[in-house]
Amino acid sequence: QVQLVESGGRLVQAGGSLRLSCAASGRTFSNYAVAWFRQAPGKEYELIATINWSGGNTYYADSVKGRFTISRDNGKNTVYLQMNSLKPEDTAVYYCASREDYGVSYYYRDQYTDWGQGTQVTVSS
Repeated sequence: QVQLVESGGRLVQAGGSLRLSCAASGRTFSNYAVAWFRQAPGKEYELIATINWSGGNTYYADSVKGRFTISRDNGKNTVYLQMNSLKPEDTAVYYCASREDYGVSYYYRDQYTDWGQGTQVTVSS
């Protein structure tokens, strides 16, 4: 099992940018698929992006496509989420999640075995 720690969340104005980081420890991270989810107050978890073990395959939810970019640096055991053109509706707690797998198509919460504690992103209008 791998331990995940998210960082980078803060208050930002609409139109601004943030980069979230998900640092992994405990196991070799290069053979893990990783996803970013978010949960806004009173709402369900929303999958927003996934990346496969090599970084060569990514997926984005329609709500963030063209604004967010997921990437990874396996040498640093870290996955990133670059968020541009932020909107108030992006306000949520952002979680990274992982599973030890070389596959590419994991879109559901219960498909991921490891979760971070979350980082708060607040976008003011």
